[in-house]
This record gives sequence, C-alpha cells and structure tokens, in this order.
Amino acid sequence: MVVVDLVPGLVLVTGPSRSGKSRWAEHLVEQQPEVTYIATSAPRPNDARWQQRIARHQQRRPEHWSVVECGADLSGAMHSIPPNQTLLIDALGGFTASHLDLDSDQWLTVIDTLLRALSERSQPVVIVIEETGWGVVPATAIGGTFRDRQGELAQVLERHADASWLVVQGRAVDLHSVGVAVPQ
Repeated sequence: MVVVDLVPGLVLVTGPSRSGKSRWAEHLVEQQPEVTYIATSAPRPNDARWQQRIARHQQRRPEHWSVVECGADLSGAMHSIPPNQTLLIDALGGFTASHLDLDSDQWLTVIDTLLRALSERSQPVVIVIEETGWGVVPATAIGGTFRDRQGELAQVLERHADASWLVVQGRAVDLHSVGVAVPQ
C-alpha cells in the first residue's frame, strides 16, 4: 500500500457506504504515535448487522489506540482528549443523525461549536463523513433533512480542510490535488 504523509490540521475522508473510507482513514493515521478513535454513532445492540460492522472496525484498530464513544457530543468529547492526540472521527453520520431534531439555527450553532473545537486541536484530525445524495431521494422528510445537513456539513468542513480524500470502490482520490473548488 502507498504511504501518504498525514498533513497537520483537518483531513476529510468521504465516500459512499462500503467504499473503504474507514480503512483509508485508519491507514492515514496508523503511523501516528497517539491516536484516539472517536465513534459518533448511537449504540444499536439489537441490530446484528450493525454489530458485525462495528466488530470489523474494532478488529482493525491497533490495541494502543484510545477509543471514545461520544454520540451527539462530539465537540465535548474533543475537549476531553489531550491535544497531543491525533483524532480519527468515524463517522459524522451518527453525529448528524443525533441532531435531526434541531431547527436550522440550532444546527448552525452545533456546526459552529464543532468548528471551534476543531480549531483548538494541535494534532491532525481525520474525519470520516459519509457521502449522501448519490442514490435514491429519501422517501421521508427526516431522511431529506439528514441528506441535506450531511451535505452541508461536508462542504463547511471542506472549506477548513487541509486535505480531502474521496474513497470510491476501494480507491482513494486526493481531491485537493485533482479538484477545483466550486465558487460559493
């Protein structure tokens, strides 16, 4: 596998389900001496398929990594982790889903709080964010809200990112080296 130097600052890794984005994010941080893995998803103890997915992620993680399960309070979790730790946040879908009950102004406040927490980190932060909107239009209003908020969050984070990767079909593409920013 190709070794990629991890840039300091914010690194985004995005892609559809089963694309390899989590494996790529893990690869990016594997040479870092101090890594904290932050899981944002709510527990689903009665979902056997979800538990299998979680188990695959856990088996790949080195034993010396710290693990934090934060649910909705990602910013609070980040504040509780020493600044000398590289962070791997996998993934923002759980974070977005836990804030679907907020109105638009409250959601913007959550994003601002997250951006402040990210700006206070001194080591790399690698964030996995699921890419939405490439498939079927959600049949429910809440599904549409999730899709729109996730897409909005990805664009906001990209404006602050030092590197961005798109992972599709098990291949990672460096978006900053081949892409052009869309005018705002």
